[in-house]
Amino acid sequence: MYIAIAVAAWLLGLRLGWQELFLVAACCLIALVIAVGFVLFAASNFMNIYMTTDYATDQLFWPNVVRAIGQALVMTPLSAVATAGIEPENAGSASGLFNMMRNLGGAVGIAVCGAILNTRTNFHFDGIAYHLTPANGAMARMVDGIAQRYGALPGNLDAGHVAALKELWHLAYREASTLAFADAFHAIMVAFLVATLLVPMLRQVGPAKTPPADSH
Repeated sequence: MYIAIAVAAWLLGLRLGWQELFLVAACCLIALVIAVGFVLFAASNFMNIYMTTDYATDQLFWPNVVRAIGQALVMTPLSAVATAGIEPENAGSASGLFNMMRNLGGAVGIAVCGAILNTRTNFHFDGIAYHLTPANGAMARMVDGIAQRYGALPGNLDAGHVAALKELWHLAYREASTLAFADAFHAIMVAFLVATLLVPMLRQVGPAKTPPADSH
């Protein structure tokens, strides 16, 4: 198999020329690195879609490590692809445009994530509140226990029941927020998987074209 690959590479080099062959190999390698980075980024988000309120540093450590590796594999090759083939006199403008588009994409991404968190938090809160009725025995026992604990303190007896309802609201909102963050990680994972499928559409990287001598 290795001999067949070597012969195929040799024939391709004779057909295209060795410089063009190395250019094709570099393009494929850059695209592969970017695709691997996207997949690692998606995997790191997949590791967070089942998060609960018990998540802490230990549960977030490895997803952040995988995400950091994926980010390193994506950002530098993408910068190389975006600015490759630019004439030296236009390099500054191209770099500035690339940084502006990256910042703009980050702002749009943050806005979309904020909208997802807000919408899904309300959705999950409504779903949780739907089951918090007097017919729910576990909820009724929890509210009664909190009300008795607060009612034992000096003050109005009704204040214990009000405090219990507030505590119940905070618990429901905490769970809804956690589920919303899991949904946001799920949406980011899908976005990176879609981006992985678009990697083959990246433009070919080539050297900057030298202007002809009589162009002046």
